[in-house]
Parts: sequence; C-alpha cells; structure tokens
Amino acid sequence: MRRGLPPHAFDGRPHIAIVTTWSDWTPCNSHLGEVAEHVRRGVWEAGGVPLEMPVPSLGETLMRPTAMLYRNLTAMATEELIRANPVDGVVLLGGCDKTIPALVMGACSVDLPALVVAGGPMLTGTWRGMALGCGTDVWRLSEEVRAGTLAAQDFQSAESAMIRSRGHCNTMGTASTVACVTEALGLTLPGNAGLPAPDSRLLELAHLAGNRIVAMVEESLTPSRILSRGSFHNAIVALGAIGGSTNAVLHLLAIAGRVGVPLALDDFDIDVPLLVDLQPAGRLLMEDFHRAGGLRVVLREMADRLDSAALTVSGKPLVDGLAAVPPGDPEVIRPAADPLQPSAGIAVLRGNLCPDGAIVKPAAASPALLRHRGRAVVFDSPEEVLRRLDDPAQDIDESSVLVLRGCGPKGYPGMPEVGNLPLPRRLLERGVRDMVRISDARMSGTAYGTVVLHVAPESAVGGPLALVRDGDPISLDVAARSLRLEVDDRELATRGAAAPVAAVPDGGWVRLYLDHVLQADKGADLDFLVGCRGAAVPRESH
Repeated sequence: MRRGLPPHAFDGRPHIAIVTTWSDWTPCNSHLGEVAEHVRRGVWEAGGVPLEMPVPSLGETLMRPTAMLYRNLTAMATEELIRANPVDGVVLLGGCDKTIPALVMGACSVDLPALVVAGGPMLTGTWRGMALGCGTDVWRLSEEVRAGTLAAQDFQSAESAMIRSRGHCNTMGTASTVACVTEALGLTLPGNAGLPAPDSRLLELAHLAGNRIVAMVEESLTPSRILSRGSFHNAIVALGAIGGSTNAVLHLLAIAGRVGVPLALDDFDIDVPLLVDLQPAGRLLMEDFHRAGGLRVVLREMADRLDSAALTVSGKPLVDGLAAVPPGDPEVIRPAADPLQPSAGIAVLRGNLCPDGAIVKPAAASPALLRHRGRAVVFDSPEEVLRRLDDPAQDIDESSVLVLRGCGPKGYPGMPEVGNLPLPRRLLERGVRDMVRISDARMSGTAYGTVVLHVAPESAVGGPLALVRDGDPISLDVAARSLRLEVDDRELATRGAAAPVAAVPDGGWVRLYLDHVLQADKGADLDFLVGCRGAAVPRESH
C-alpha cells in the first residue's frame, strides 16, 4: 500500500492526484505523460506526494458514435475515483475537446482543491506556403474537392502536412476554446490557455501547478470557493471575444450545474466584440495567438466587462495584474476600441421551432444569411444526407434551408458534430459556399457557416423539429433572435412527428445515458450527476 513511498510520505503531507487523460487513442493528449512528470516534480518540491490517476480518455477524432456520448462517463469516473481514494488535492490534465470539461465537472462534484493544466495546441503546419488550420481547412478543402476545384491527391497532401506536432487543434476550435474559458473561469494558472503543447514553457507551468496545488490544499481553496456567477460571466465574455466554439455553451452549462451556480442559455447572449483574428472566425492560428500575448491580452482589453471579484486558483481575482499586461500584436488580437466585429459571441434564438432555444455563432456565419427565409429540405439522419444531398432529383437551391434532425442528445445518441452539413455538389460547382443549416446536433469548433445548432427540445423527444416537412418556409432573423417555422399552428397540430425516435438502448453506458441525459439547453449532463456530492466517504474498506 505504500507504493514504494518512504514512511515520511505519510506524516501528514498532502497526497495529490494527477488525474490524467493521457492515451495513445487521444492524439491531442498523447504528450500528457511528460506534462504529468513535471507536475510531479512541482508537487514533491512543495512538500506534497504526487500520485497519478488515469481516467477514461476521449479521442475526438476516433471515438464512435461521438465523444460527447462519453463526456459524462469520464466526469463520473473522475468524481468517483477522486472521492474513493485518499486524495487531498487534484491536478487535472486534459487537452482534447471533451476531456477538460469532463475533468472539471467531476472535480466540481467532489469539491476538493483542484486546478487544470491544459495540454495546449499543436504548432502551425504549412502546405505550398499556406498555413493550415486543423479542422477548419479540412472542411474548406474537402468542399473544394467536391466542387472539382482541388484534386483529391492534393487534398491528401494538404492533410498530411496539417498536423505538425503533438497537441490539439491549432484553430480556435473547441479544444482551444475550452482551454481559454477554463482560464477565464479561474481554474488554471495565468497564461496556460494557448501555450503550445511542444513549448518547454508548458512544462514549466506544469511544475508551477504542482507547487500551487499543495498550497491550495493548505488554503482549502476549492472549486466552490472559486467558481461564482461572475466567473461564468467572465468565461462568456472571453468566449465571445475569442470567437470561440459553440460547444463551450454545453460545457459551461454542465459545469455550472455541478457547482450549483445558476446559469441559463440566455446568459450567453451578451454583446461582446470579436477581438481575435483566428480561424474559423478569422485568418490566423493558435501559435500566432500565443505569440501575440494570448488570453491575458484579450482579458486586458475586456477588463471593464469582467467581474472584478471572481477568483482564480492563484487565490487572486482574474483581473489582478491585467493592467500591466502589454497590449500584444494588434494583427492577431485587436484592441477593444477597434474590433474585428463590434458584436460577436453566441446568439440565442427563440421561436416555434426552438421553444427551449437554439444557438448560432454570427462571427463564423455569412452576414447576408443572418436574416433569411427559405424552403426546408429535411433529412432524418446524417446517413440520409449522404444518400440524398447530391441526387439531381432533389429540389435544393442556394435559398433552401437544410434541416437535419434525429441528432440530439437522445436521438443519435450523444449529439454528433454534423450540424455543418455539406452543401450540394451542384451548388458548390456554381460557387455557393454557405447555406442556412438547422439541426439539433452540434458542430465542430473548427467549422464555420450559417449553422443553427442545439435546437431544443430535440426532435427525438417530440420537439417541433420533428414536424418540419420538405417545402415548409423557415425564417431566420439573428438580429431579432428569431427562428420560426412559418406553418399555421392548426396545420402543425394535425401532423405526426416524422423524425426518428430516440436511439434504442442495448444496455451498458448507452442505456444509462439515454435514460438520464438532459437536453442541450441544460448542458446535456445526466440528471443524477448535477450538483456537488462532496468528498466524504462514510464507510471504511476493511
């Protein structure tokens, strides 16, 4: 039981769990073993005892049917393993899209001192002298292949040049967004978000995190003391200013539910300027963001909009020291007085098509489509999209509204990232590169377009999306925050739901998930995992 530790390791020193999502199956997290070693060094130096604790790792690129199905499983494993073991404090190591949210959710439900070390983005890859954005350029170039303007072998060549180093996507996709909002929440040491995975300064920060967690145990500085409503406000301000992923909405709602902070979908709809010129909402990549000063520069520019009382794992407010941060490179991070867009962030839509809400990211959409009316073309699954989309007999033009249903938390299950439907080949060949698309699914943070997501309630539980038929007029007005199916209520009352019912559980985790998952507007957590259960275990093991 000593695990090779000397007797003085049990003289009252804090035992620190290094909760890691390292895995060969999760490329974004494959370097976390080295990061953990540097956390260990910091813990030992500060007088603690470090012990590594692996939890399920969620490889966004490989897991089927979707990594989101398993976010809550990793959160549950994290919570239970922290509680069940004699742990005094926790360092959470994650990188890919779902791992950091899952770790934070689990840690919040135990409420022992905890901080995050985010694994960081990969370096910039280039092809034919052009910088490539991981994910974003996959979506862009694959459409050019379908349009006939790029050879398939050239696409493969570009793809092979895209991943230059270890680390997560180098765009402002979900992984980079989550790292930024986690720092804005106050759960990382300052300067962690955007620090590239291969950068030796990440190892230095990991060492300092090992130092800090020992002090946090002495201070009893827990997530419930750090995370306030102001903390989530700060995260939402950062989300808008960086042009971050829509997936952050689900994760922040779920984290707030664990720590008992009231947070609703409408809280995300605030007027924030877009400052960061990164793909998919801009031009550049995360290596540029770090070089330009990173999130601390963004927070400096937004300081007057931040909650000044919200704390961080340092024990100091998030705003502490921001006035001394240099302004950085304005080509990458614009000053608040001269933003890329004066109003960005997340737009929360309401209407008879989404009574519990839907979201759209205006910064990644086509301005001309933010107010649009068109005929619905309805698909009941991603598989049906692939079968029908390019059928010459399919009546689709650039004004059509593509509707995908059956892809919400219960319908798929797990909300796959299929909301950015591909466009019909014949429209691509004519130069069309965006259309209005609506679904109860999610979209990769690396994706772009005029895409309405997270329609709630989803079609599989009887949401209005289930009643839409081909040819129905749909109106979108982002400025008015409106999404409507322009069909008479009496007509809708006569229609039966046409969309698939919820996925049929066949036991195991999927059955537990389908029986208890909440809708997107509640963060898609499991109903019985919401809240903080604390760290106490009343019974002994022997």
